[in-house]
Amino acid sequence: MDTRSFKTRFANEATVDRAWHVVDAEGKTLGRLASRIAHVLRGKHKADFTPHFDNGDYVVVINAEKVRLTGNKLNDKVYLRYTGYPGGQRATTPAQYLEKKPEALLEKAVKGMLPKTKLGRAQYLKLFVYAGPEHQHAAQQPKPLEL
Repeated sequence: MDTRSFKTRFANEATVDRAWHVVDAEGKTLGRLASRIAHVLRGKHKADFTPHFDNGDYVVVINAEKVRLTGNKLNDKVYLRYTGYPGGQRATTPAQYLEKKPEALLEKAVKGMLPKTKLGRAQYLKLFVYAGPEHQHAAQQPKPLEL
């Protein structure tokens, strides 16, 4: 067998085929759900995964307000941020996120699992999270994503 005949295939704009997926977050564990979503956004579920090219799919998440956290993380886990001013460190718990903006909790978890580069930011733009059961992407005919 002539091994020189094998060519490594890299995905590019001409060969990429992006699909739309919808995920119902009701009753799902936050970390496991975010991990699977990040996997699909990067395109690692495809045979032609290319690390330096964005060939991932679009993901629409509904019922983000009904995501669950195990243990006592809802009140004990703390997200820290800094405003840039002296004494400007702010702490927020997942319970506060779910009360004010439930989409932000899942978005933050997924964003932390993507690369911190231009490529990761482009992949993050293909994520759409909604607190309730309705979304505005019916025209794209998203298929349910099995987790």
